[in-house]
Amino acid sequence: MIFRLTQKLAKKVKLPKLPALPSGQNPFVDWTAHLFRAERAQYIIVTNTASLYSLIMHGRGITDDNEIVQRTMEFMREYMVDDGCEFLYLRLIDPHSGIVSFAKATNRHVIGSMNELILQARFFMTERRLSVFETSQYINETPMTYLDYNNPKEAFRLLKVTE
Repeated sequence: MIFRLTQKLAKKVKLPKLPALPSGQNPFVDWTAHLFRAERAQYIIVTNTASLYSLIMHGRGITDDNEIVQRTMEFMREYMVDDGCEFLYLRLIDPHSGIVSFAKATNRHVIGSMNELILQARFFMTERRLSVFETSQYINETPMTYLDYNNPKEAFRLLKVTE
């Protein structure tokens, strides 16, 4: 499993300079994560690098690499089961969660799209007072130019593992 972290998040979890890693054959295990604030609280957006399928989590209490992986996997399972993607999680993500590689986030298109999703997430959490779970649902239904105006939820379900 690959976690691509922005410099800001890598610094928070006290990781040294991260290497750049190429994409793997399984797009379901390649995720990019970024730290952001809404009002005064810290949040982490974890986005599937290929489909922009995203999870918003509370960032408080995450102080090391082990904690970010553990909390991400717990929230990912909970969210994906509720979103109807339990099979994808159990079959294609969870078996690869034992070995995690950290890398730096290098794809500017993904980072730019994540910044758009963060702006939306801030609005939903601060103005509409939605939970991180509800906010994740809304941002995954947003059409994105990076996906040719498809939404991340549908793009994630259409991903395929290459051999």
